[in-house]
Amino acid sequence: MLDRSDFLYPRSRYYGQVKPENLVFNANLQEFAQKVSYICNLETGGKLSPEVAYEQIKELWNELRHSKKELRIGHNPFRREEGSE
Repeated sequence: MLDRSDFLYPRSRYYGQVKPENLVFNANLQEFAQKVSYICNLETGGKLSPEVAYEQIKELWNELRHSKKELRIGHNPFRREEGSE
């Protein structure tokens, strides 16, 4: 029998490059997508105003962006900066 949280917050398998920071970011990204879907459905159903939905999604986006920055996703410490030698 499935746990209720597994039903409400399903997780897909990760097929990308397996590094701890990638796995954590993928989990954050899936949670972001799930919450945005709920907010969109509530707004479509008239339970949230467009302004409230927008603000909630904006806050979730800022959290995801902060997560990416903290996990240093896309940052290559060995890449040389332009103009440096």
